[in-house]
Amino acid sequence: MQKSQGVKEKMQVAIHAGVAFSDEGLVMSSLGANRSVLAKYRTAVLGPRRSRLFVKVMSDSILQGVSDADARNRLSELVAGNQNLDRVVVSSDKFFGPRRTALQDGQIYPFAGNRTAHTDTLLDGVQVQVFAGLVNPGVFVPKILASIHEDHRRDILASTDLSCLSWLGMIEDLRDLAPQVQLTLWEHENSPLIWGDIIRAVAGLPDEAVLHEEFAFLSSLLTEAGQRHVLDIVRKGDAIDHGRRREEMANILDEYARPEQIEEELDLPGWNSDIVEAFTELYEQDLATIRSMPDVHVLQI
Repeated sequence: MQKSQGVKEKMQVAIHAGVAFSDEGLVMSSLGANRSVLAKYRTAVLGPRRSRLFVKVMSDSILQGVSDADARNRLSELVAGNQNLDRVVVSSDKFFGPRRTALQDGQIYPFAGNRTAHTDTLLDGVQVQVFAGLVNPGVFVPKILASIHEDHRRDILASTDLSCLSWLGMIEDLRDLAPQVQLTLWEHENSPLIWGDIIRAVAGLPDEAVLHEEFAFLSSLLTEAGQRHVLDIVRKGDAIDHGRRREEMANILDEYARPEQIEEELDLPGWNSDIVEAFTELYEQDLATIRSMPDVHVLQI
């Protein structure tokens, strides 16, 4: 992070909000593997338990009548316990809401804007940043429906036109309701190839920061032959420029990916490849719109 000489910047709280089914704890794992790197930049990570508590305190202050003053004090204790920190990272795919509320009112995560705005209010004097990997709705929607209680699923199917679901409503709410919160997004489908960029962004690290296990996610998707190719490229280091290295990694993923690691199984009756293809087309159109938004930062290949 760039610092202005003689000026004390606001403390930063970076919230990795998932979304559900986008990383399955990998962000937290990578951050944990790089704690020593983060420490050099005065950054710390709240572990899973404290991240859950962070979200619970925020949620209770909205839903359970907990006073803002009490919630503010509890959040302050969580994120500002060490005065030597400049940045604290929170990671929870429940930040935008639990899965049972992820599809309501014709929108994905309809409460994300309000929850983010409320968090920004509670963390008075702190720069709040939100990070999220977007998942193709053709995959996200059936996974959400399959993961929630039958009663909630029945209510959603009875009240929601699934064909209209997209990420645009959520993002527009985030911009309208929490305009001071910095928003960084990426396509979950690109995550293996931009994993280092994601971790640096969430942790607030400079581009040149060297990460441990930066390509572990990508390698986990590959055959042994593919893993050897990745290792060969990593060993070449700066001998290959950034663009060329990413292109070679993409080629390796195309050629050596293990099908069982990259093919999504959608266990929802009636949800077929034609539906997924239709959602994919709309998803790509929405992504083009999102990339054009001047106040949204999108990590890309």
